[in-house]
Amino acid sequence: MKTLEIIGFKRANLDSASLNEIRDSGNVPCVVYGPGIPEQIHFSSPAILFRDLIYTPEVHLVELNIEGTIITAVLKEAQFHPVSEVLLHADFMAFTDDKPIKFEIPVKIEGSSPGLAKGGKLEFKTRRLKVKGLAKNLPDYVPVNISTLDLGKSFKVGELQPEGYEILTSPNVSIVTIGIPRALRGKKAE
Repeated sequence: MKTLEIIGFKRANLDSASLNEIRDSGNVPCVVYGPGIPEQIHFSSPAILFRDLIYTPEVHLVELNIEGTIITAVLKEAQFHPVSEVLLHADFMAFTDDKPIKFEIPVKIEGSSPGLAKGGKLEFKTRRLKVKGLAKNLPDYVPVNISTLDLGKSFKVGELQPEGYEILTSPNVSIVTIGIPRALRGKKAE
């Protein structure tokens, strides 16, 4: 996983007026919690620093620098405004190198499917998988090779072979299917 740095400044006031003031100044209210942190740390950080963390399908480790205190964490949750989609709040989960963490990793499709060449449609059933492992072993994405999928066939979680981490999503869950278009379904019936 790639590591990004986010610089933060502690905040004492947690009321809504203070949160709005933080957002109006171009910052994002944040919180970090987890192993090695006796109690939650509330802080704010410039919104521009989240661009490479939020607006990407990849997963990143985050090195939080909160007034000189360095904490390694992952972004656990981000809250957005329902209309403007502006980042409103970010939750980070700290971790230690010796304890596994649970996380959701995006799926990345690789290869070219014979079913797509025949006019099939790529249908995502799930775009992220729940995994567990040491942070250093977690990949940026889970590769799914569709080069053997024909029309009507699916690639299931159980077909993956993770190395250094465990997939918690049920092995029976389909990740992607090559759908049969209506025009092709009619030809098969003839």
